[in-house]
Amino acid sequence: MLMTESAARFVQPITFQSLVRNPVLTDTFQEPDPSKISHIHLADEADLFLIAPATANMIGKLANGIADNLIATVSLATKAPIWIAPAMNVNMYNHPAVQKNMKQLAGYGYRFIEPEEGYLACGWTGKGRLAEPPHILHEIESYFALAEKQDFAGKKVLVTAGATREAIDPVRFFTNHSSGKMGYAIAEALRRAGRTLPS
Repeated sequence: MLMTESAARFVQPITFQSLVRNPVLTDTFQEPDPSKISHIHLADEADLFLIAPATANMIGKLANGIADNLIATVSLATKAPIWIAPAMNVNMYNHPAVQKNMKQLAGYGYRFIEPEEGYLACGWTGKGRLAEPPHILHEIESYFALAEKQDFAGKKVLVTAGATREAIDPVRFFTNHSSGKMGYAIAEALRRAGRTLPS
């Protein structure tokens, strides 16, 4: 998990670290593992990169390739899909510069989870509230479920499970102690990906 220095003023990194049970990095020059360059390693490891909440400032940095914090640096280095969940004052959200930056990022292939309308922390009412976490999670789960379906489109898959026997002669054979759990797990993953399994 990554946080900007500004985010760390609202919530201490140790709070998130205790919740997610993983390190929380806030600085481009934090190198917990000296064998790896953190921002490149993080960029390479990501399956999806979500920036939430994304401020007008962060969106502006990303749109213009400014990498002056860890999140912006990893964003420029990753080849994973980048999703942005904006959160800001309604007037900031509607400002032509912010809209232009978001349009530019969409052109780069970034995806947006639209903010919600309602009462904002600043006292205004309008579009700018961070989408609810369950909605963000649902969007991401749907994305990966669809990606799994596309991976297997037009393909037939045969899954075997359990111990196998290979005869040496009419009396002896080789076997193993497999429980079949891995095969069942693979079959379940295929079912979630939309494959029809025989009963």
